[in-house]
Amino acid sequence: MEENTNNEQEHKELSGVKHVSGMFKNWFIDYASYVILERAVPAMEDGLKPVQRRILHSMWELEDGRYNKVANLIGNTMKYHPHGDASIGDALVTMGQKDLLIDCQGNWGNILTGDSAAAPRYIEARLSKFGQEVLFNPKTTNWGLSYDGRNKEPLTLPVKFPLVLAHGVEGIAVGLATKILPHNFNELIDASIQILRGRKAQIFPDFITGGIADFSDYKDGMRGGKIKIRARIKELNSKTLVISEIPFSTTTGTLIDSIIAANDKGKIKIKKVEDNTAENVEILIHLQPGISPDKTIDALYAFTNCEVSISPNACIIENEKPRFLGVSEILKISTQQTLELLRRELEIEKNELEEKWHFSSLEKIFIKEEMYIDFKKYSTRESLYEYLYERFKPHRKKLLREIVDEDLQRLTQIPMIRITRFDTIKAEEHMKELEAKIEAVKGHLANLVDYAVEYFKNLKKKYGAGRERKTETKELETINATQVIIASEKLYVNRAEGFAGKSLKKDEFVCDCSDLDDIIAFTKEGIMKVFKVSDKVFIGKDIIHIAIFKKNDERTTYNMIYTDGPKGITFIKRFNVTGVTRDKEYNLTKGTPNSTVHWFTINPNGEAETVQVILKPVSGLRKFELDVDFSEIPVKGRASTGNIVTKYAVKKVLLKTKGASTLAAEDYWFNDAVHRLNKEGKGTYLGKFAGEDKILTVTSKGYYKLYTYDVLNHFDEDIVLIEKFYPQQTLTCVYYDGESKSYITKRFLPENTTSKTLIITEHDDSRIELITSQIQPVIDVKFGKQKDKDIPDETVNLVEFSPVTNMKAKGKKLTSYKVKEINLRESQEIELEDFSEEDESIGGNGLSPMELHRRAMEKLDPNNFKGKDGQINFDF
Repeated sequence: MEENTNNEQEHKELSGVKHVSGMFKNWFIDYASYVILERAVPAMEDGLKPVQRRILHSMWELEDGRYNKVANLIGNTMKYHPHGDASIGDALVTMGQKDLLIDCQGNWGNILTGDSAAAPRYIEARLSKFGQEVLFNPKTTNWGLSYDGRNKEPLTLPVKFPLVLAHGVEGIAVGLATKILPHNFNELIDASIQILRGRKAQIFPDFITGGIADFSDYKDGMRGGKIKIRARIKELNSKTLVISEIPFSTTTGTLIDSIIAANDKGKIKIKKVEDNTAENVEILIHLQPGISPDKTIDALYAFTNCEVSISPNACIIENEKPRFLGVSEILKISTQQTLELLRRELEIEKNELEEKWHFSSLEKIFIKEEMYIDFKKYSTRESLYEYLYERFKPHRKKLLREIVDEDLQRLTQIPMIRITRFDTIKAEEHMKELEAKIEAVKGHLANLVDYAVEYFKNLKKKYGAGRERKTETKELETINATQVIIASEKLYVNRAEGFAGKSLKKDEFVCDCSDLDDIIAFTKEGIMKVFKVSDKVFIGKDIIHIAIFKKNDERTTYNMIYTDGPKGITFIKRFNVTGVTRDKEYNLTKGTPNSTVHWFTINPNGEAETVQVILKPVSGLRKFELDVDFSEIPVKGRASTGNIVTKYAVKKVLLKTKGASTLAAEDYWFNDAVHRLNKEGKGTYLGKFAGEDKILTVTSKGYYKLYTYDVLNHFDEDIVLIEKFYPQQTLTCVYYDGESKSYITKRFLPENTTSKTLIITEHDDSRIELITSQIQPVIDVKFGKQKDKDIPDETVNLVEFSPVTNMKAKGKKLTSYKVKEINLRESQEIELEDFSEEDESIGGNGLSPMELHRRAMEKLDPNNFKGKDGQINFDF
């Protein structure tokens, strides 16, 4: 049997039979390697894919300073690129839209709107000046044959710039992909200079579409990194939002489609969207009446393409193999390559100059010594060369290298008219010029790093204008979708039967909700359940409370009195519900069947009421009414049993006194990095807030506005003052008046308005120099020279100098001299140990900051607070 098998195998091998599995393995590897190396992934040497390299080489071939039809460029490139005109045209348009290497003319499409370019026969292109300078040098280019062997093409271009990082690239190969994001032109040059000087450089992407990006998780552009990009959305007015910049990888069309889709799904509420995009993005979003602009902005980020996440994956081809590198390493390699290319160019230039000097020396000696006179005596080339070698022997030491036959060949071909008109003085001057150039090149080679630094600086000087960063780098907060989604659904409940959901439209309406909300419900038997909003859910019969559940809410307190079982003990408890498992039933009693809840209230700020428990008549019981104060009961977990109220049967529980909040005002901070409020201690502490408290803000352009302390609020980017608002606290400001070109001071009481109000003059150049709520603000003013005369510095007490005026008043001119600098002195520190620190909010049991400031000022200057009799008045 074994012999037959072996014979069969030998027969197959002799007959040339090949297994498909083996062929597939070899062919697949060949195909995958080809796609990776020749199609999808750029080379490290020049940062270009083969199709891009061939397009640029073809344009260099046709370069004559004039524009060429793109159709002609595509046709010329096809002799180098074997994959058809479509791939060439698409790659050419993509490069042209990046506005770096190609100078475009005609309709090349719009990266903002996603409009495609016109047909190749209608548009034209040529190499940009920058492209010509950094891409090409035939003397340092490595050449190879094209796919058909008819033409020479560059294997890589000698690019002296980190092109792959400036352009960015995206490619999908077989089993491998690359995604390198575009970076800022000027920042790449600055980073390259830092690397040349031996320093570390950190770079982040910059997108031509602008937007706001968070690069905190960029991870140097390697796999596993992620960046978050947002559109720039501003509040035009209370009814309109405007989008002026869009995220990278989106267009105005896809962005608007995502907004309309979110509106159709009920996640946001808008009236209409207008696209006015032309040269710049302008998308107007008109809101429905009563919809919050701040909340809508967050909802746009949460539910539309106004916020996108991009995962980079930097991969390049180096030494015929793919490598995954960080962008910092790619930049470092690119900078070293540029340094090496500059060295090679200098060496080539040096050799060429030395060759020119060498031949000029030979020519001068040849003509000066009249070696050409005896040419007729030598009939053969060998004898003539022998004669010339002999004549040059005395002058060999003056030359840079040995004389070769090629040198003599060039000398014998000098025309007689040039010999007769030879000017020795001009020849020596020419040789001195060559010597100076050689020395300069040698100096550059000796100081190659400095030369490379100057090279990069010149690139920035020549081509950096208009290439400033477009994408703002900023830490972006995470938006809680459940907080910003529009409540477009309605929740209903059938309390008796124990059902709740969106479809029970004939039953009791509970509240508006959204598909993302969780619902919390309690039954008469003491069962609690949290569930997702749906059409119909069974909770349990006799529902006593149902509402939207706020996860991790530590302020909402539930007050409850229940009897354990039909004849058990009655307990009282207070608890919070912070985190739960969805769709799980929680028993808030001791778990005895047929337990009864007699009293249940929900208190958003921890209110604690007083109730009257009325007992059932029992023989021997003298007191049938019990007063119970919930404020005496500590707040514990939901699983706690509670405190005993009575062992007797309870008839009913009645409210005796409404509860006051048992929780203190909440602390709020302003995070400067994200320009949002928070309660986690991030950023600048603003104070304790409760009730109708507000936040005061002033921008650098002089706009004043009050905000609530809602964490969803959006604040202006150019805020120069943000603090808690106190109606009686005087603000002092110094501002520059653009109209009169002078500095103005004013002191005013802030108005209680949430409208944006201008408190300085309405001029483009007007700006806030400083603004403070100090009680006794003092500034130091430094003056510039006035007609070659030095003006001494002044110290100004603004309380004495500037009277309190209306908030919209212009104010008082500070000085007529030219001001160089204005500095606010720090307020004097006062020991406030004797004063109350209980509660800083106005109307609380403690003293407000204004009161503390006033009492502190008595210590500084008692005269400011004397009564009519001249005695200090301490009666407040």
